[in-house]
Amino acid sequence: MSISIVRLGSPRAADEGVRIGTVRRPPRGVPKTEFGSRDYYDVWLPNLSPSAQLMAEGKAAGTQAEWDRFAKSFRAEMNVGDTGKVLDVLAALSKTTHFAIGCYCEDESRCHRGILRQLLDERGAQIR
Repeated sequence: MSISIVRLGSPRAADEGVRIGTVRRPPRGVPKTEFGSRDYYDVWLPNLSPSAQLMAEGKAAGTQAEWDRFAKSFRAEMNVGDTGKVLDVLAALSKTTHFAIGCYCEDESRCHRGILRQLLDERGAQIR
């Protein structure tokens, strides 16, 4: 059992399980009824995405120092309110079932899903 960290819209693995979209906005031009069948996501969990302001900063990060500032700020956002508890639940579920979380970005190393991978790993999640 484990979590897959995926690019939304990419083909699903045969045993991937439920795909969770950790994005601020749904895919453009795709009817809600087709999100799952088009390999975007089955369940939308936008509270695991950066705030709109922080997302703009992450997209604009051109240097490693700017990206590092984004990553630090995003980690801080993930510790506000109940978001850390959601990550704890996902880490625990990864030990009993397969599921995936993802974002649209092409490069995980410059995407919040890479930071989510780290946060889940720190919580003991089983990650593929």
